[in-house]
Amino acid sequence: MARPLVPSSQKALLLELKGLQEEPVEGFRVNLVDEGDLYNWEVAIFGPPNTYYEGGYFKVNSWVQQGGVRCGADRGLEEARLRFPIDYPYSPPAFRFLTKMWHPNIYETGDVCISILHPPVDDPQSGELPSERWNPTQNVRTILLSVISLLNEPNTFSPANVDASVMYRKWKESKGKDREYTDIIRKQVLGTKVDAERDGVKVPTTLAEYCVKTKTPAPDEGSDLFYDDYYEDDEMEEEADSCYGDEDDSGNEES
Repeated sequence: MARPLVPSSQKALLLELKGLQEEPVEGFRVNLVDEGDLYNWEVAIFGPPNTYYEGGYFKVNSWVQQGGVRCGADRGLEEARLRFPIDYPYSPPAFRFLTKMWHPNIYETGDVCISILHPPVDDPQSGELPSERWNPTQNVRTILLSVISLLNEPNTFSPANVDASVMYRKWKESKGKDREYTDIIRKQVLGTKVDAERDGVKVPTTLAEYCVKTKTPAPDEGSDLFYDDYYEDDEMEEEADSCYGDEDDSGNEES
């Protein structure tokens, strides 16, 4: 009897999971829910140091977008999971934060509205270019990096949460004097400590802890890439400085 064909999406996800284990994305925690199921991942995001999200432990829920449905639709919802469609990477997953998030581009329901997670359909009224939407060259790594960038650099031109967008603009225009926006964020961050303690997770609060260092073994070892579980003192500052690169100060503490 012929062996059943393995969907190409399983092969793609296996490669992506291995890649994320070998070259991790700083600021994220990714695991399989079940070792035998590549379509269900657990995802949590750590708030970047030197921003108002510092110390935060934000859990993510995700479900499959179907039939061109945009942000905010509940279909195939799974508890605290990143769930991939059978035709991945031709269709995108969609993120929902389980943790309360006050952000211009995150609905109050937790649904993340970002171009990279929108299906590749022609929608001139959206104001988005086709190149900004999902395409099969995108992957979990680019999604995670886009989400972490979104926290620091909100798009207030087409907000999902109008009230949060107005507060954010007031904060920017007042140069940090109007603290209504940041006070809400810090309150939510403090509330995530209970989840982190329950899950036994140590949340990084410094750049040295937040930045993930990988090391390539010598050629004759013939082994895969692996994590370094420590930072040499004389390398710590260099690694921390190179984690972000130049950034907008939109999510940073005011000096």
